[in-house]
Amino acid sequence: MKKFFFSLILLVASFSINAQPLQRVTPEQAGMDSKRLENTDNIINESIEKGEIPGAVLAVVRDGKMVYLKAYGNKSLYPAKEKMTVNTIFDLASVSKPVGTAIAFMQLVEQGKIRLTDNVSMYIPGFKPWVDTITGRKIEIRVADLLTHTSGLPPYAPVATIVETSGAPNPAALMEWISNCERDFKPTTNFQYSCLNFVTLQNILQNVTGMKLMDYSQKNVFDVLGMKHTTYNPSKELFKFIAPTEKQKDGSVLLGRVHDPIANILNDGNSGNAGVFSNAEDLAILAAALMNGGEYNGKRVLGKLTLETMTRVPENVKKEGRSLGWDNYSAYASNNGNLFHPERTFGHTGYTGTSIVIDPVSKTAVILLANRVHPEDKGSVVRLRALVANAVAGSVIK
Repeated sequence: MKKFFFSLILLVASFSINAQPLQRVTPEQAGMDSKRLENTDNIINESIEKGEIPGAVLAVVRDGKMVYLKAYGNKSLYPAKEKMTVNTIFDLASVSKPVGTAIAFMQLVEQGKIRLTDNVSMYIPGFKPWVDTITGRKIEIRVADLLTHTSGLPPYAPVATIVETSGAPNPAALMEWISNCERDFKPTTNFQYSCLNFVTLQNILQNVTGMKLMDYSQKNVFDVLGMKHTTYNPSKELFKFIAPTEKQKDGSVLLGRVHDPIANILNDGNSGNAGVFSNAEDLAILAAALMNGGEYNGKRVLGKLTLETMTRVPENVKKEGRSLGWDNYSAYASNNGNLFHPERTFGHTGYTGTSIVIDPVSKTAVILLANRVHPEDKGSVVRLRALVANAVAGSVIK
């Protein structure tokens, strides 16, 4: 019995250590100027006053420590006004692509279960190649092409059509449509941002592991790092922390349910392109791990070389500016601002108003979470993200 209680104490102690948030320090302790960093307050508050967003949470990480964590404006305007708090949980939308899918996927690569150069058809039976309409030559789409958005798959799927013909939720029907849809260009010859790339990656991961993506990522990424408020399909207990997204036609508001139609309607919340819910503090832990060779607080999610490969733009698609699951300097990377490292900085944005920027050279991360689609899908954060990134970068003095 004593042995049992001793083991229980060790287990609880180990969980407590694992769940520790980042150490909080002043900007000056992290080599940043607090007055310069406060420019972010004016920028975000101005955006709220203009009606671009109802509210936001900003987290700044430097060298593995939390330098700034602040809430602005409102979490909700409808059906009732609620103040934003730093522990608010957001629908990450496409930030789910690297956070929920790509990191999990790269674990399979480093475990020797998948090669980046493998053809997708090895894992998805019947997955069609690109076919040259003139010569009839076939070129297979590879795993790396999906991760860099250079596969040639269309940007999105006709959700209403698939629902009409196959019902919903229906992940199998969605994957069948992707497997057979027309390819827009020869793989690696162009860049086209596509949610279908990451739904395909989701299905590869599930076929290899025998687990749903949501379960694999929870067990092997989020829980490992102690990201206590990060999950797919959040439980009702978390609803009180969640920022609502869009007002629906029936007058209700989307709360705790992913906003993206593919993820929501066809994939029932378990989706490679969207579906992760998280808060700024949890994402700060992940950013710290990604700036520390894949490890945080003694818990490792990726090997050092895996992480370097993941965040480096591959030579064969250098001009496209996308690394494996991340955006380095493509046309979509304006959220990086103008002052962080022009090639090595990586990040991602989400349709709902979320974004993460990580500069591994200065060891600085900017996490800006805004619910711009609440209560209506009319808000804008494109310029705001870049202005905040510049203010943070401008505050680095050592």
